[in-house]
Amino acid sequence: MTGDVLIVGAGPAGLSTALFLLSRAPHLADRLEVVDCATFPRDKPCAGALGARADKLLASIGVRVDVPSVTVDGLRLDFLAGQAQRSVGAIGRVVRRKEFDAELLRVARARGVRVSEGVRVTGLTRDDSGVTVETSRGPRRVRVVVGADGVGSVVRRALGLPRGALHAQAVEVDTEATFDDDASLLAFDFRAQDLVGYGWDFPTLVEGRPLVCRGVYDLDWGVPPRVDAAQRLTRHLEARGLAVPPSRFKRYSVRGLELQRPMSAPRVLLVGEAAGVDPLLGEGIAQAIAYGDVAARYLAERLDDGRLDFEDWRRSFSLTPAAVDLMVRSAALPFLRHAPLRRAFEDFTLSAPEALDVTTSLFAGLTPPARSAVSAWARLSTRALTLAPREVAAALKRRFPGASA
Repeated sequence: MTGDVLIVGAGPAGLSTALFLLSRAPHLADRLEVVDCATFPRDKPCAGALGARADKLLASIGVRVDVPSVTVDGLRLDFLAGQAQRSVGAIGRVVRRKEFDAELLRVARARGVRVSEGVRVTGLTRDDSGVTVETSRGPRRVRVVVGADGVGSVVRRALGLPRGALHAQAVEVDTEATFDDDASLLAFDFRAQDLVGYGWDFPTLVEGRPLVCRGVYDLDWGVPPRVDAAQRLTRHLEARGLAVPPSRFKRYSVRGLELQRPMSAPRVLLVGEAAGVDPLLGEGIAQAIAYGDVAARYLAERLDDGRLDFEDWRRSFSLTPAAVDLMVRSAALPFLRHAPLRRAFEDFTLSAPEALDVTTSLFAGLTPPARSAVSAWARLSTRALTLAPREVAAALKRRFPGASA
């Protein structure tokens, strides 16, 4: 097979890239292929929270992924010192990835995207005229490759790129609801002070049954966790009066974006989790769809002008709202890792409910209320001034060991 674009990975990042690209360059329909080693529908562990901003982005090209889901109206954050909660109405939904990905694939095919399932990529080689991709069904010769093949990206490894430091482990299980669950909220539990991450309780639908997806997100930051994520999930469940055998737990990994690391090579782009998603909360579906939109804009221009070295992909991506969102979340990581900053984060969130107005608005793809945004910024600035400079300097030095105190 020869063509212009081969997208490796038929998850949200890969299919969104294909859909947005064909919406901009319909003439590529016969010159584009998406391949995936899986056969759909396939199981995909994931908490499933999908911000309305992602649905709005797909809707901009006439795409709707219509699957069973639970609409959520707000967030709840649990801290040792108290609870912060905000409900504003329909900020997003919780989906099952097995259903969501399969329906997105069906929609993509209906719109002319050629998708080949059960095709495993084993390697690739680049030269001045194109890329040869070795697969389980023979080689593909194309002008460019998009690596959208997730945390274990074969494309990323083939480029010789480093694994990165911002890797997280997640473990989850579906259970019945308890008296403390609110089916309209995404609940985050930050009470485990030795955890760089959180526990979660999200309403979900499993074969029509209303259940709760519960899990633990543990960002190891290059250091082996002191407590295994499965043990943490057991504690999370026990605190809610639930006893679930670990044999039912599902594990997966998350790669956080590190914008200082390469995201491309000549004729090859990385998108979605192959490049990196939100390291703070591990949110990936909405980011994957946003990656697809940005990558499609970029590819349409580069395929047209022939500049396929992709040296400016990282810079181009960094100037987009999607990248700014990811960078802000990355900058907040020390607030989970270091005790003084963590206490400041908790105090600020509990004392500034307007901050959740901003958060829920962004999750929903809305412009935050101006009054809430200004008030939250003022409170945050005031709170930052009360932090002991030595504690902040020590925390930052631990985060950036090469920096001077």
